[in-house]
Amino acid sequence: MTRTPPPSLLIRNARVLTLAGGSPRRGESMSDLGVLDRADVFVENGRVAAVGCKCSENKNDRRDACPSEAAEIDADGRVLMPAFIDAHTHACWAGERLDEWEMKQRGATYLDLLKAGGGIMATVRAVRAATEDELADALAERLGWMLREGTAAAEVKSGYGLTTGDELKMLRAVRRAGEAWPGRVFPTACIGHAIDKEQDGFVDRTIAETLPAVHAEFPGIPIDAYCEDGAWSLDECVRLFEAASALGHPIRVHADQFNSLGMIPEALRLGALSVDHLEASTPGELDMLAASDTFGVMLPCSGFHTDGRYADGRRFIDASGKLVIATNANPGSAPCFSVPMAIALAVRYLGITAAEAICACTTNAAALLGIEDAGRIEPGMRADLVLLRVRDERELGHTFGGNPSELAVVGGTIVAR
Repeated sequence: MTRTPPPSLLIRNARVLTLAGGSPRRGESMSDLGVLDRADVFVENGRVAAVGCKCSENKNDRRDACPSEAAEIDADGRVLMPAFIDAHTHACWAGERLDEWEMKQRGATYLDLLKAGGGIMATVRAVRAATEDELADALAERLGWMLREGTAAAEVKSGYGLTTGDELKMLRAVRRAGEAWPGRVFPTACIGHAIDKEQDGFVDRTIAETLPAVHAEFPGIPIDAYCEDGAWSLDECVRLFEAASALGHPIRVHADQFNSLGMIPEALRLGALSVDHLEASTPGELDMLAASDTFGVMLPCSGFHTDGRYADGRRFIDASGKLVIATNANPGSAPCFSVPMAIALAVRYLGITAAEAICACTTNAAALLGIEDAGRIEPGMRADLVLLRVRDERELGHTFGGNPSELAVVGGTIVAR
């Protein structure tokens, strides 16, 4: 299909957070957002063509500086930044968990619900009953919500099927929804999300049957598992990951959300792309992770919604870790699709600054997902941008609730305003 190239776009007079330079960032470099206090950004053929150009200084000469019949937006000093990249979500699901939420208000813990067959397994039953069309439509709606808050790329996991057929159904739904979305979707096969006690030999079956089936249809897709009491044990995760690595799949792992079970050393041994959660990690484990090439992904929306526990982002950055912040959007522990909300929570509870949080969900998130042409505003980069309604980016860490996005640009086209 031939696509019509997007119109040229000139965003004038903006406070531009370029995040120019190397990616990913570590340590003190996470505070450097490459700010241009008043600058123009010219977009042509879906990519950033010029940054800091003075196209707005002389209206009569503007077409010479930016030779195009460009649509123009006067930012009036508001913040223009790379669009958000949400690098850890479970945004594909069916059903709801509102009854469990009420149970939690009466004292039930997340692990209590999981061990009683609720939690993840409640959503698993709903996903198994849903069609691929229903899953794709539900995900498409949620991706629309994310786009309106400035997210132009998202990782979306399977993991609510837990049979070979249902995991493939989820991954196909993720692929379909992503193909219809203006942004970019990166699927992950989270086939080790929970233990289905109703299936005899579930772990063995997942490794021997589901993993090869996923490999056949989605070669090279990241493989994920949830290492936690009541979910996959350390040994079970290692068995899955060693089999996945032998097939050429990158690995990611949920670890240390409630209990530190020793997954971080094993993840580093296995060369994992990321270790996600980290709320219960010991200081020594965080330092070990920070010294490696593996990303640490922190998910403050989960602590906010579950038990008030948060990972130590300050320690991790000070130890030069590669930090990513994401929403963990899911129906149980993090019903949130807003990266700006994750930033606000990260500043409050992870001990990091707004600048560091912005870096963690733009250029660092891009590096985790293997996106080489987004997460920064530089010539040649894909024009995935968000114009905020504020004139100081620190407001993302200070003001919470509501949508700070004035407009979103994806591939050079205004898609939400």
